Order: sequence, then C-alpha cells, then structure tokens
Amino acid sequence: MEVYILGIIIAVSGNFLISISLNIQKYTHIRQSQRGSKPYYTSRLWWCGILLMGLGELGNFAAYGFAPASLIAPLGCVSVIASAVISVVFLKETLRASDLLGGALALTGTYLLVTFAPHSAPHVTANMVERCLISWQFLAYFFIEVVLFCILLFLYKCRNVNHIVIVMLLVALLASVTVISVKAVSGMLTETIRGSHLQLTYPVFYVMFVVMVISCAFQIKFLNEAMKMFDATEIVPINYVFFTASAVIAGILFYEEFYGLSIIYILMFVCGCLLAFSGVFLIARTRPKIKTDRVFFSMGQVSSKKHTDKVQPEKKESKHGALASKLVCNSSTEQEDI
Repeated sequence: MEVYILGIIIAVSGNFLISISLNIQKYTHIRQSQRGSKPYYTSRLWWCGILLMGLGELGNFAAYGFAPASLIAPLGCVSVIASAVISVVFLKETLRASDLLGGALALTGTYLLVTFAPHSAPHVTANMVERCLISWQFLAYFFIEVVLFCILLFLYKCRNVNHIVIVMLLVALLASVTVISVKAVSGMLTETIRGSHLQLTYPVFYVMFVVMVISCAFQIKFLNEAMKMFDATEIVPINYVFFTASAVIAGILFYEEFYGLSIIYILMFVCGCLLAFSGVFLIARTRPKIKTDRVFFSMGQVSSKKHTDKVQPEKKESKHGALASKLVCNSSTEQEDI
C-alpha cells in the first residue's frame, strides 16, 4: 500500500509540475510577443518552464514503477485541472461555467480512480517481462493491434482518409506499446535501485528501452500531423480518451493488473474513467475553434483570453509517453494567441 500511494503522489506531483511549466511557458510567449523582442527560447523563464516539464515527465515515468499503469495514465487529467486553476489565478484568464463543471467531474473521477483502481501490481522484473511477452493473451492482442495499425496506416497514407479518429487511433495504438515499454523499463530500474536484483544485465531491458523511444517518437510524429489538420479543441479530449483506454487495456492484458479485482471495483473504476473523460472534454472542447497549419509549442491546457500578437513556432521536442497527450493539450492555447 505504501508503494501504491508513493506512485500516486509521484504521478500527481509530476502532472502538477507540468501544469506549472505550461503556464510559465504561456506567460513567456505572451510577454515576448507583446515586446516583439528576442525569440522565446532566449528567455531564462522559458527554460525554467522546460526544466519543470522535464521534472514532471520524469515523475510520470518513475510513477509507472510504483503503481499500476491503468491508474497512472488516467491521472493525466490532474494537469488539466491544475493548469485551469493556475491560469485563472495567476494569468487572470476568464473562468467559465464549463471549467467549473469539468473540473468537478474530473476531480470526482480521479477520486474514484484512486479508490477503486488495483492497489497492487506485480514487481516488474526482466524474467516477468520475458514471460509476458510470450503469453498467449499478449501475442493475440499484439497481432490484432499490428493488423489494425497496418489497416489504419494504409487508409491514412495510401487512401488519404484524413479523419481525426483514424489519426488518433494510430496514436493510441502506439501509446499502448509505449505504456507497456515505459512500465517495463521503469519497473526494472526500480528493482535495480532497490537492490533486490540487477536488471540491467538482461537484454530485454534494452529491447524495451528501444521500443519505448521509437514508439514515443512516432506518437509525437502523428500528433504533430493531427495538429496540422484538425483543431486542438477536438484533439485534446479524443487523445486523452484514446490514450487512457489504450493504457488501461495494455495494463490489463500485459501486466494482469485487474486479476482478482471484484466486479464492483471494476465498474467503479470504469465510472471514474468516464467522469474524468467528461471533465477533460468540457474543459477542452468549449474553447473557440481555431485551425492552423503549424504546430506550436506548449502554452497551457485551458482556454485563455485571445491575443492578436504574433506567436513563435514550436521548437520540436521529444518526450516520453504521457508527454504525447501533453503536447496536444499544449498546442491549443498557443493557437488562441494568434
């Protein structure tokens, strides 16, 4: 139970740091655009925001080593709620009724997730990961995922079917691989640090590390393409729902996190997910729809007052897994400054 609580605290703290980072970057972009001076990346304050984002993502990465993946992924809604509060209090942005309702729903969903999620997860070791990789349920799941991914990629690239659901499903399928690999790497590192057994001597550790990096890179690639075609207010809730669902399914099938969990706990967990989904949907979807043909760097995850000043394009970065949904959320607020 202590390890479980530690994982929750690390995940919540990491998401809170990310929300602070996003608003610091937002403030820096607005200030620099108003002054019309040097580029945003020359500001020390902007780099402080980047440092906080890195610490937050590192916290999310570490949290996978202490708590089930099916719990850590939905807790991403904490950054949405915290960013909304910070932007209203410190950036003096408009507080809407949908923000209050969405925040209430997301907080209620978070409470249900923490209460009814699996409270224990097996220690992730190299031997355990090797066994899971050859288990029949994972092989069947992976086969279906590969087939579905190929079909969607064919429709997207060859048939030019540029529907938002197709693009976000590609991201979600990659996200499930990311979650599996991230938890494997984080869990093996945690076991090594604890001193129970050295995991870095097993080849599977490096295999999962490479898979993690590649899947993260392609997630960001497809997210950037989605931002060029669709409005961020559409992408934010869809990506959060798809990412969370893929993470939960990956945790169930690969790590058997719901094994032995009662039906009532499973139903309450699903109810918590639905409430969190609804909260993020209300906070993100009611922003003014603004389309753009470029992707901008993270500026926050809640609506802001419109500005007519110039903004500066994104300097692309690559971060791990839950970072992907953050990058999507970030872009929407930057667009509103156009």
